[in-house]
Amino acid sequence: MGLTAVLMRAAAARPRVLLVTSPGGTAVRLAVEAELRSRDWPLAPTPAGADVMVVAGPDCPRLRSALGRLWQDMPQPRAYVRATTADDVPALLDAGRACLSSPDRQRAETRTPGCEDEDPSGRDDEHREGCEGEHREEGQAESGHGRSGGGPRDQVHRESGSGDLGPGGDHRSGGADHEGHEDHEVSPGGERRNTDADHQGHQGHHGHHGSGDMEMPGGVPMAEPGEDRDGLTLDRLHLPLGPVLADWPAGLVVRVVLQGDVIQQADLGELSAGRVTDPFWARPWILASAGEPVAVGEAVRRRAAARLDSLGRLLSVAGWPAEAVTARRLRDDLLEEAPSSVVLSRAERFARRVGRSRTLYWLTRGIGPVSTADARAAGVSGPAARAGGDVPARYRQWLTEVLDDVRALDSTAPLDPVAWESPRGRWDAERPPSAALAGLLPGLLVGAELGAARLVVASLDPDPDELSAPSLEAARG
Repeated sequence: MGLTAVLMRAAAARPRVLLVTSPGGTAVRLAVEAELRSRDWPLAPTPAGADVMVVAGPDCPRLRSALGRLWQDMPQPRAYVRATTADDVPALLDAGRACLSSPDRQRAETRTPGCEDEDPSGRDDEHREGCEGEHREEGQAESGHGRSGGGPRDQVHRESGSGDLGPGGDHRSGGADHEGHEDHEVSPGGERRNTDADHQGHQGHHGHHGSGDMEMPGGVPMAEPGEDRDGLTLDRLHLPLGPVLADWPAGLVVRVVLQGDVIQQADLGELSAGRVTDPFWARPWILASAGEPVAVGEAVRRRAAARLDSLGRLLSVAGWPAEAVTARRLRDDLLEEAPSSVVLSRAERFARRVGRSRTLYWLTRGIGPVSTADARAAGVSGPAARAGGDVPARYRQWLTEVLDDVRALDSTAPLDPVAWESPRGRWDAERPPSAALAGLLPGLLVGAELGAARLVVASLDPDPDELSAPSLEAARG
């Protein structure tokens, strides 16, 4: 036991964090990312390489099954925390590390403070300090995993190492192996939907392909034959992208049909959690539209930070993590009210490196082209419409507009929400700009390879938080 404790404490010295963002959790995610960089704790791209799962944002019932399967795929020892406000983050990370390094807390039979049960009613536990503990059965059935009978899986589990229960308290089937983020689409009641989407390898399962389909052990549906665009009969795999992936819009689901690694069909899933959320990046425009005084400098600071956040996501997907970190540090400096004189020179160097990179250009050229005319016909405004081209055209437009915004940080003029665009385009509460961006995705993804599809999504970067109409009270908060 003494040696075990020593080894666990050594492993917890620099834990690897799997960061999952729920809809409405942007502000908390930003706080987590900044805190992790200050501590030099690495982010884990998959649950298999993670020690601590951090969920940023409010409880979202339709993500519970996805979170549960991510949790099951994390090796022990492990810890789970949920942060609902930015102020919670430092203490929760400390508590997660403490849980990770304590054999007694890993084996605790009663819930350690902070290991919340996510109640189906949406009621949050007031204790949020950090490790897995008592998990109560929620009494909700999942497709193909209903509870019947009185076997071990129908009992209340209290041992943190059981591995049968996820952060949401849901029972998990133990046969599906996966390495990436979980991509189940889940209904607001916490149940899996029977959609035309299944999982392969790291994607899990929940497919439905008609009455004649068979499922492999572990619930992974078999591929079905179908003709491709050249008339050849190839296996077709139904696969959802999202709602939980690294460097992916939180909560977005795109259901695709693959033949080989080429997307033959793409459809948007449910875009929002069906409730009011706080669209962090559009908050100045919401306030200004409601008659609140907002300075132009405040708005363009938020807009530049939003586009740097999008650039960080794109660069990470493209495989340039060093510049992704640079983009995020600039973003954080802007959000912390750094003056233009401090940020501008660094932003210019960043724009030169990224905008002139031949390697990045050659990796992304020709992917996801959208002409200005087609973009405006689809209702798209903002950088995606002005760029009038492919992925490189869009990220270069972001870079140009970030520099313009940084130069305007000192403006004290009142914000006109019509004359000044929000980060994703012209703000309209009835049809926010992200709705048009998301609407472009199915047409752009058909015919693209799976890796290119991630770049297309990152270069448009719709914000799902905009797709639930925010209230003025939420914006003020």
